[in-house]
Amino acid sequence: MRFLSFTSGSCGNCALLLPEKGKGLLIDAGISPRSVKRILREKGLDEDCYDTIIVTHNHMDHVRFLGSFCKQRMPLVCAPSKLHGVLAGEPLMRDYIARNRLILRDGEWNRVGQFDIFFFEVKHDAAQTVGYALECEGHKVVFMTDLEAVPPIALEFASQADTVVIESNYDYDMLIHGDYPPQLKRRILDEGHLSNDDAAAAIKSFCSGNLRNLFLCHLSGNNNTPRLAYDCARSALVEAGAEEGRVSLRVLPRGVPSPVVTL
Repeated sequence: MRFLSFTSGSCGNCALLLPEKGKGLLIDAGISPRSVKRILREKGLDEDCYDTIIVTHNHMDHVRFLGSFCKQRMPLVCAPSKLHGVLAGEPLMRDYIARNRLILRDGEWNRVGQFDIFFFEVKHDAAQTVGYALECEGHKVVFMTDLEAVPPIALEFASQADTVVIESNYDYDMLIHGDYPPQLKRRILDEGHLSNDDAAAAIKSFCSGNLRNLFLCHLSGNNNTPRLAYDCARSALVEAGAEEGRVSLRVLPRGVPSPVVTL
């Protein structure tokens, strides 16, 4: 199984999970199909290596190009019923998404291609925001971004996973003392995103002997740095008793692709 982040952050969000055999899936569609095609080609991967997109929520940095993907490539678009209802009303995608829609059943595993998919709701100021637990080829992966707090069900899935992608959006001091207006600061603190400290607390809760890969996603370009996020998460792993070298910790970059990582 391989993982690639095309970009992560308010500039756009899109990632790939690619099994050894069969087609992979994209998580969100915040950059264009043309950019995805170019990056896959640069990474030496098949341009047609995926046939499914799973959607976390309806904010534009996650779905801006979903209509374009549906128009050009006809992937399955997987999301819960409520989220699909919201997406169907978006002008940029409503004319294309209906023919590609697959509604994920609530509270159970959904078989989609090579993957078993379970979604769980998280708090965020969107119509509906979900995280995902995914199983494929013996790997267990949890993906959660744009959340106010990590719910117990997410911690449970993450404690069983070998790979976790978790938001580490902002450093508290940088946000509080930065130049964002008070209303935006309050939105980020109360409804928007997970801080480095919150991500670290979650890591200490779910870190187990199963964990092998930890990716930090959706870093703020104004209120965080890759070093701050990395150091906070690394300290959490140490405090949780993770053996040196057992867990590969990576910060997903903004605006540029990550390396292709074999899980």
